[in-house]
Amino acid sequence: MSAYLESLFSLADRVALVTGGSSGIGATIAEALGRAGAAVVIVARRERELAESVRRLEGHGVRAAAISADLADRAAVARVCEQAPRFFGDIDILVNDAANNIRLPMAELTVDDYDQTIAVNLTAPFLLGGHFGPRMAARGWGRIINIGSQQSISAFGDSGAYGASKAGICGLTRSQAEAWSASGVTSNTIIPGFVLTPLTEEAQAVPGRVEKLAARSMTGRNAVPADFAGAAVFLAGDASAYVTGQEIRVDGGFSVH
Repeated sequence: MSAYLESLFSLADRVALVTGGSSGIGATIAEALGRAGAAVVIVARRERELAESVRRLEGHGVRAAAISADLADRAAVARVCEQAPRFFGDIDILVNDAANNIRLPMAELTVDDYDQTIAVNLTAPFLLGGHFGPRMAARGWGRIINIGSQQSISAFGDSGAYGASKAGICGLTRSQAEAWSASGVTSNTIIPGFVLTPLTEEAQAVPGRVEKLAARSMTGRNAVPADFAGAAVFLAGDASAYVTGQEIRVDGGFSVH
């Protein structure tokens, strides 16, 4: 990599915290940030998957560590805030990817379904951003990358509480940008299209649905996690210093029509 490209995209000496970092989009982003030079702390619930993910990252030469936590539990979120900087130092890049999606018709959602969805998808990013954002601002540099959804901007497929939470994540992004951009901390949302990940396996199982969604994309295919690596590295580095408060649609044109 030339010195010029390094000045734009290198994440050397940065530390990233990636929730949902053991699978799907989160795992791909964790690897991308790590291979761009950052040390990476990943957060998820399942210890076995976390250990496998750390080994995979280390196989790419990435300094990596993991924290097992259920982000629906505010005490667990507080523990993540406390433990994460112990591995490699202060967190410079926060990626809020962890999410759940209870796919039920709106009238069938329970209050517990709603509470669990909002806790993981919106409250945890709020709490993590509220902890690390001011610390980044005090150091004069930071990046927050929130992962949204097509349900952030439109309704389809029983959006339900998930759609409400993902619309909220865009509002949270704008509020974070307003709060800290003047201090060198950007906050942006990546909006995926339909992505073939474990989170969408239930939708993938509906006969014809995968093909129908692929046809809706201008590229003629559904997304895979690797499609988000470049956008994440861009938003995590110096190249994106003047990009903040935005919804970056990495969706193959899915949202255009």
